[in-house]
Amino acid sequence: MYAKKPMQFFFMVTIIILVAFFYNLAVPTEPSLGPQTGGFEDTMINFPSLNGPVASRRGPVKHHQQPVPQKARVATFVPGTPNPWSNYSRTMVIPRMQEDDIAWISKELPGLDVSVHVADDPKASLHPPKNKGHEVMIYLTYLIDHYDRLPDIVLFMHAHRWTHHNNGFFGFDASQMIRALSGPHVMRVGYVNMRCHWSPGCPEWLRPSRMEDSLGKQEERVLAQCWRELFPFDSLPSFLAQPCCAQFALSKGRILSIPRSQYIFYRDWIMRTPLSDYISGRIWEYSWQYIFTHNAAHCPAEHICYCDAFGVCFGGEVPYSQYVQLLGRKTKIGEELNLLDRHGRVDQAPNNSSSDLPQTSETETSLRVQFTQVEAELKTRKQEALQRGADPQRRAEDCGRPWRDGDGF
Repeated sequence: MYAKKPMQFFFMVTIIILVAFFYNLAVPTEPSLGPQTGGFEDTMINFPSLNGPVASRRGPVKHHQQPVPQKARVATFVPGTPNPWSNYSRTMVIPRMQEDDIAWISKELPGLDVSVHVADDPKASLHPPKNKGHEVMIYLTYLIDHYDRLPDIVLFMHAHRWTHHNNGFFGFDASQMIRALSGPHVMRVGYVNMRCHWSPGCPEWLRPSRMEDSLGKQEERVLAQCWRELFPFDSLPSFLAQPCCAQFALSKGRILSIPRSQYIFYRDWIMRTPLSDYISGRIWEYSWQYIFTHNAAHCPAEHICYCDAFGVCFGGEVPYSQYVQLLGRKTKIGEELNLLDRHGRVDQAPNNSSSDLPQTSETETSLRVQFTQVEAELKTRKQEALQRGADPQRRAEDCGRPWRDGDGF
């Protein structure tokens, strides 16, 4: 009678072991914490979210779930050697409001593939899930929706053709910038800010440790908290910096170096954060460079940016500085001429003049001569910079990178 109990106990233990064994075979293993791309982009890490529900670590992410960032966010992207003879495919992503006029795109950039998302029209064929965060929501939506069918180069630009966001050398004209952008340069470095001028944005812009309020930087006060939510695995940098204003180009390789789930997480953060549309968008204006380069500051020298990215090479920092000084001189003369126009032109006219019409003063004549001279000098220097930039060897020399005979970039 008592001999049967050990045998029964043995059989029960055996059954429990077999059940556990087959259960483990059926349950998927814990995903790696390393960077994942391709078919693994929807795999989640079961990490406590600071901003909402925890996403499942098994199966694709549902719309109502909150994805979480992976520990090794940063790219497997390695700067490459572009093929200068390649006809790289390009798409330009444009966020717009219904009232924005974008007729300039088809007129000035015929043949360019354009993806236009209307932020304030939920009935538009392309629109974001929520009108919040300014251009951020649309940029991230494009990356999520097109992750598996990207062109070689994606340009993220605003809807306006002329704006201070653009480069002064091209007359602040977006269409000229886009035509001049070097495809091989984008393919080589992966991330290119479309604005070369440092101000505003460089060399140090947002400082999360600043105690006092900064004029025009409301986002600075909430940056530390936002950073903990967006990058919980990364230390808070002492500052963030890059030239304004959220217009940049990405290579396909750079985009794919980050899993799609990461872009989903970022977009969900924008939709869920209680921060305003303005503040949430401003936080991202100086975060894109961290996402795609893992550098808190991305401030290439202006003359190198112009040369390598747009083929405008002045021959070094000194000649570029001289060009900038000439621009300043032209602006100052123009302001003085406008001042004379507002106050009339009779300040140095002869007292016995019988004419009632304003007469050109000696001061104005001198200023107009100077203005014409400076304008001519600027035109000459501009033509020389474009000619120099057309030579791939000179571009490499000006930018301090190696060049071999036959390189076309």
